[in-house]
Amino acid sequence: MLVQNTPMTVGTTYSSGEVGIDAPIVTVEAKITSGLPRVLIVGLPETAVRESKDRVKAAITSSGFTFPSARVTVNLAPADLPKTSGRYDLAIALAIIAASGVIPNTQLDEYEFLGELSLTGRVRSVRGVLPAALRDARRKNRASRKLHTLIVPPDNGIEAALSESREVLVAPSLKKVVAHLTGQECLSNPPQVIPQKPVTNHSRLSDVKGQEVAKRALTIAAGGGHNLLMIGPPGTGKTMLASRLATIIPPMTFIESLEVASVVSVSKQSFNHDTWGQRPFRAPHHTASSVAIVGGSNPPKPGEISLAHHGVLFLDELPEFSRQVLEVLREPLESGEIWISRANHQVRYPAEFQLIAAMNPCPCGYYGDNRHQCECSLDRIQRYRSKISGPLLDRIDIHVEVLPLPLGTLSGTAKTPDGEDMSANEKDAHIHQLVLRARQTMLDRQGCLNARLDAKAMETWCPLEQKLSIFLDKAVTSLGISARGYYKILRIARTIADLSGEEQIKSNHLSEALGFRRLDRKK
Repeated sequence: MLVQNTPMTVGTTYSSGEVGIDAPIVTVEAKITSGLPRVLIVGLPETAVRESKDRVKAAITSSGFTFPSARVTVNLAPADLPKTSGRYDLAIALAIIAASGVIPNTQLDEYEFLGELSLTGRVRSVRGVLPAALRDARRKNRASRKLHTLIVPPDNGIEAALSESREVLVAPSLKKVVAHLTGQECLSNPPQVIPQKPVTNHSRLSDVKGQEVAKRALTIAAGGGHNLLMIGPPGTGKTMLASRLATIIPPMTFIESLEVASVVSVSKQSFNHDTWGQRPFRAPHHTASSVAIVGGSNPPKPGEISLAHHGVLFLDELPEFSRQVLEVLREPLESGEIWISRANHQVRYPAEFQLIAAMNPCPCGYYGDNRHQCECSLDRIQRYRSKISGPLLDRIDIHVEVLPLPLGTLSGTAKTPDGEDMSANEKDAHIHQLVLRARQTMLDRQGCLNARLDAKAMETWCPLEQKLSIFLDKAVTSLGISARGYYKILRIARTIADLSGEEQIKSNHLSEALGFRRLDRKK
């Protein structure tokens, strides 16, 4: 098919950028003018975008069109927004073809294009399709006042279809897209896949033998969204307990699932529909860098704390993480988000995760264990524990000691506590219902989990009787607890009361909450 070489029209298409989990609209303009054959891309393109001119030229010629033998200028607007990756290839190719007079601009105005082109014209998948599909109607078609129809690669079809507000079409090749735009044939919609329910995790909290105090702490943490630190010798079940938290937290809502999927979509991972709706459980190794944990590189990508959004971040051997890694956790633990700044980029990623950490009581792991001899000096123990700063400990709500199991616990010969006559399934169902009911109570009452209550809201929802206030003040003073620790205790007590179905915080709730601030106590 032959096309004109030097028309005066400007071909205009639309695509979307990638700024964190935001996807701002990007206008792609192409103009063909007289001059030596050359393709110039402007608008702050980075290397992958600058290289697209060679991919686009090969794709256009492989699809049966003639590439203009003149000067082609491609403008990506807004000009101050950095453009990365091959996501603009399809939009650039169509803008050039439109500038050649093959496709009317009026047809292009109804669509938004995402996709990388192969040299043969096939449309390859790209990252960040879901945020583009979920973007609000900031730009509407001037004539129809409707959202642009989103045209994406086939491998991104299911991901884009999760958005219920956009019409989505899949484009196997550049030639098929041109045929659709010129009315010769129609592109198809992605397969209608109903989001699946989360896959049932066969691990159960009742699988953990003994450790009733730790299980209670885990239930409280799940109920109120509290961060938790477990301290105990090796082999006491800390990792097993942490992995069970996700089994007692209620499933994510549809909106939360979309937020989690959006983070995965822009990360170095690819969207996987099979894991749709599952709460993330991230367990990075203690050798991970601060960039791996928080996010970074250029352009910035989400780290473990963002990939754990609405889920669990488990840090085993907490003191073995570098001090820099631990300290960067302080901001997201408070705010639920992280800002990453680079020379040309500043992006925000959500990071509303639940921190579950585990550590040994000393470097050898056996301090306080009457079954093993500890080989650590007091000075060495102090240095080991000082790797975790006071401000970070203040941000971890619950501190619980996980002690060695009593003799006979694993074999089942130990004496069963009175009233312990429920089956394993009944225990798990009971805990799940407690957590579900408590969370619903919090959301109905204050609109958030207790762990997210600020000081002003706590005045309304965590009032104490005068005698309880005096008791708490004395305990805080004698134990050397900080102001942040004081509010942590109130939040934990409020969660314990909600798990018990009580409207007011009582003395037993407050006493139990104080017992879970072990590391606040003066040595």
